[in-house]
Amino acid sequence: MTAQETLKEYWGYDSFRPKQEEIVNAALEGRDVLAILPTGGGKSVCFQVPGMMKDGIAIVVTPLIALMKDQVQNLTERGIRALCINAGMGPKEVDNALNNALYGDFKFLYVSPERLGTRLFRSYIQEMNVSYIVVDEAHCISQWGYDFRPDYLQIGKLRELVDAPVIAVTATATPRVAEDIMERLMFKHKCLIKSGFERPNLSYVVRRCDDKLGQLLNICNGVEGTGIVYVRSRKKTEELAAFLTSNGISSSFYHAGLGQQSRTDRQEQWKSGKIRVMVCTNAFGMGIDKPDVRFVIHFDVPDSPEAYFQEAGRGGRDGKRSFAVMLWNNSDVKRLRQLETVSFPSLEYIEDIYHKVHIFYQIPYDAGVGRQLKFDLEEFCKHFKLQRSAAYYAIQYIEKTSHWTYSEDVDISTKVQIMVDRNDLYDIQFQNPRLTYLLEILMRRYTGLYSYPVPIDEDYVAAQVGVQVPMLRQMLYQLSLEHVIRYVPCDHATVIFLHHDRLRPKNVNLDPKKYALLKESFTSRMQKMLDYVSEEDTCRSSYLLEYFGQTESADCGSCDICRAAKTAKPSLETEMTAYINDELGGNYTLDDILSHFAAPGRYSQEECISTLRKLIDSECVTRNGVRS
Repeated sequence: MTAQETLKEYWGYDSFRPKQEEIVNAALEGRDVLAILPTGGGKSVCFQVPGMMKDGIAIVVTPLIALMKDQVQNLTERGIRALCINAGMGPKEVDNALNNALYGDFKFLYVSPERLGTRLFRSYIQEMNVSYIVVDEAHCISQWGYDFRPDYLQIGKLRELVDAPVIAVTATATPRVAEDIMERLMFKHKCLIKSGFERPNLSYVVRRCDDKLGQLLNICNGVEGTGIVYVRSRKKTEELAAFLTSNGISSSFYHAGLGQQSRTDRQEQWKSGKIRVMVCTNAFGMGIDKPDVRFVIHFDVPDSPEAYFQEAGRGGRDGKRSFAVMLWNNSDVKRLRQLETVSFPSLEYIEDIYHKVHIFYQIPYDAGVGRQLKFDLEEFCKHFKLQRSAAYYAIQYIEKTSHWTYSEDVDISTKVQIMVDRNDLYDIQFQNPRLTYLLEILMRRYTGLYSYPVPIDEDYVAAQVGVQVPMLRQMLYQLSLEHVIRYVPCDHATVIFLHHDRLRPKNVNLDPKKYALLKESFTSRMQKMLDYVSEEDTCRSSYLLEYFGQTESADCGSCDICRAAKTAKPSLETEMTAYINDELGGNYTLDDILSHFAAPGRYSQEECISTLRKLIDSECVTRNGVRS
């Protein structure tokens, strides 16, 4: 079966999008390939098609848990066997998944990056027939990228264990980052394939305004269809959503602090059109493929062109006219300058936060390796009387130095432990016979139930019992009330995974060189963003394309700068020259000039006389043409 036939059979497409086929063919030839395609450019097909055509299982590394689950579900619905291992799974669940991947004839195994370095994963991976190592969001491996994640560095070590070609994909990589990606992934031969980043149907608009709320309302009322409004804080998502709703615009808010079910419900309501405008942080949008987004508004200025380009690129994927609008004022400039300081607290402060996290969980020195800590930043900061933002960035920097992994998007599975003796269990009589059957299902399916809380698959257990998941949860809760089981409901949480035992003071290596490098990179990207919003002459699209290394591009003709240039009034010098030479044939008087140009709302007599003198001095018009 050819690549095109595979595409047709499993995805229903008659042909590839631009650059997709070139990427697929390079992968099928066994070459390491870095594919840079814009948001919505069909990156998944670039590795899924060759993964289907080659024997073995493709290992897909991605940091986005929600996207991981969506892709596994989408592949399963197409009849393609796929599974995932994410941050919220327990050791037994991981072991079962890896065993299935080894023996179960699966084609794709999605893995979160922190799993790559574990002894369990490395022992299994060496036994697998790996077709490809796929690196999604590949910019995360580069320290010059805007979202560097040290766990990604484990991929290079993975190549030492597995002899398989690499397919790396990303939507945002500058030339410097692209080179770094290929170096760190140890490409045998560098193969970079990138699509043009032009979005001719997307109009970039930057508006400097003090009344952002008024502008926001005008845009929502003036542009029909679905929209996204990006802000920087969770609190502001709620405030703006309430503001829009109070003004008759159907809206909701979305951020990482919401529960999983709430986020899923809001996302589905927005995709189905029940909610017109979603006000959100950058937690919204990963893997969202809604084609008819007519406007994307940035209420706050992002801190990098990469983030802006990705988020703005979620508009107009159906090819129809859409708008990417940036609202800004001096407060945004001040905030970004402050963010530079807040994002990089002192190394002394960062080490203090390292120890405070361990103290918070009562972890002594030389202990803690492998622990999974359910972390509440608000509670942590309240306990130690810390400023939230500084503590947050300190925690993130500690992650970048590989001391732990900080994940804000972890689904923790429901856990069950049987609390009564096995012999006594059979003597218990329940009014609801389904409770007895539920216990039987649990004991047949899971081991270790009598020893510790065991993660369970709610969908599987519910199907076996013959009930829906909400009813299953009620039944588990009833068993816990009767002290038969210990029931730990599923949860969506922020989690810290400790990579090693707690280190003693002055032994915490925070890598000052890396600190300086990351700060330099952040400052550079932030300045580029500020340059973008203050730009008055360069086409918006051309500015962004040049940033990503596409130096030869025509002006878009539709951004605010291009449209202003089209409608710009000619200068007085240009108008006067044309009037004298073309209309009067070079024969004029001063009265001719003043009667034509000097009028209320146009030009003053002084401006006209001064301009005429300039034209005469530069010989654009003749002095001898003046009539007496």
